[in-house]
Formats: sequence, structure tokens, C-alpha cells
Amino acid sequence: MENFNTIAPDVQFGDNVKLAKFINLYGCAIGDYSKVGTFVEVQKGAKIGRYCKIQSHSFICEGVTIEDYAFIGHGVMFTNDKYPRAANPDGSLQNDADWEVIPTHVKEGASIGSGATIICGVTIGKGAVVGAGAVVTRDVPDETIVVGNPAKVLRKL
Repeated sequence: MENFNTIAPDVQFGDNVKLAKFINLYGCAIGDYSKVGTFVEVQKGAKIGRYCKIQSHSFICEGVTIEDYAFIGHGVMFTNDKYPRAANPDGSLQNDADWEVIPTHVKEGASIGSGATIICGVTIGKGAVVGAGAVVTRDVPDETIVVGNPAKVLRKL
């Protein structure tokens, strides 16, 4: 039976990482005992800590760091460019030299609900919860629940 995964040779794996089928991993690092679900892509330079759970259909782009014990729900999308463009003013396609990766940080034990979108440049605090479908445009404090579009504080945990 075929594996159906695309895993580049430069991916760094910790011990006992569990991978589902139909994933795309390249140039990233995944820590000990973490689980990556079906149809997940993790791009170069992204870092996933230990004991994390990445649910199906999520996209973790370059510039994203996820600390230990974090949960990423189904279909969570991260971004790494606030003003994305396909082409330069002269009409040429953009490449890596034409834009800057804006990092995003998910701290230890944070949980991000299904369908959330995380706009680049934010930090999601330790133990914070991002509600399903939220659009995070600003930092989320530690131990805080945020919901909505744009995400706003619902309450402290």
C-alpha cells in the first residue's frame, strides 16, 4: 500500500511522532510525541513542539512556532504575509526575495479551534483558547479565551 505522504529529507522529527496519510512536510521540525493529522501541510522553518496535536486540513506556514502541548483544530490556517501579492510592480512573479516572513508564535498549552485563521505577527498566549472560526489579528493574552471576527476577549480562564 502506498504511503501518500510527501516528506522532505530535511524534516526534523522528535521521538514517537505520529503522522497521518496525505500530509506535506518540508524543512520543518516536529517535536517528540506530536501527532499530525490528514491533509496537513507544514512549511519550511515552521516549528512544532512536543506533545502537540495538529488536526486535519490545517496549514502551518513558514514563520510559525508552536510550543509544547498546543492543540491546533481542524482546518486552522496561519498566514505569514500581511500584504500578499503574486507579482511585483514590473509584472514579474514574486519570489522569496520579494517579501518578508512575519513570524507567529503559539505558546505552550494554547488551543486553537477548528476553522480559525491566525494573521501573522501575533502571539497566542500560554494556555489561551481561540474559539472555532475566530480570526486572530492581535496578540491573545495568556489563559484567555478569544472568539469572533476579529477575535475579541470573551473571558479569562
